[in-house]
Amino acid sequence: MKRIAIDMDDVMSDTSGRKIEWYERDFGIKLDRSKMKGKYVSQFVPKEHQKIVSDYSQHPDFFWNFDIIPECQRVIEALAGKYEIFIVTAAIPFPNSYNAKYEWLREHFSFIDIRNIVFCGHKYMIEADYLIDDHAYNFEKFKGKGLLFTAEHNMNETRYERVDNWFDVENVLL
Repeated sequence: MKRIAIDMDDVMSDTSGRKIEWYERDFGIKLDRSKMKGKYVSQFVPKEHQKIVSDYSQHPDFFWNFDIIPECQRVIEALAGKYEIFIVTAAIPFPNSYNAKYEWLREHFSFIDIRNIVFCGHKYMIEADYLIDDHAYNFEKFKGKGLLFTAEHNMNETRYERVDNWFDVENVLL
């Protein structure tokens, strides 16, 4: 059975959306995601706000109750019928994220065995046939095939096959 490794942040869960939500709450300034092409939220805001936005992910409450990327649950459950699925998330740099990410996955993806959830730093160490991720640098040493999941910050990336949404993932892998 082939194996798929799936990133969590901005692939399964709307991490950038949380940063936008908190920024709008803290500064009262609306952000237009459609104008962020090629930028992280922290790069899109005024320079004097960038460090604050970057530090959101270190806040103990940041990773709780993310919105789910549309169609993610349905497609991953369908993939689980054909592939061995692993969730690989870069939690090591964000120690406050472990419990929240684990609980979120248990709540929304209970069909994934908890032994198939990998909190890691580098993802290239994962042996899989496919890696679905929003960061191209995770494919550079990865031995399988990378599928770049479209997010605002990676819109200028052209080196890897792109999937714009979970319907695209479904079309490529099912």
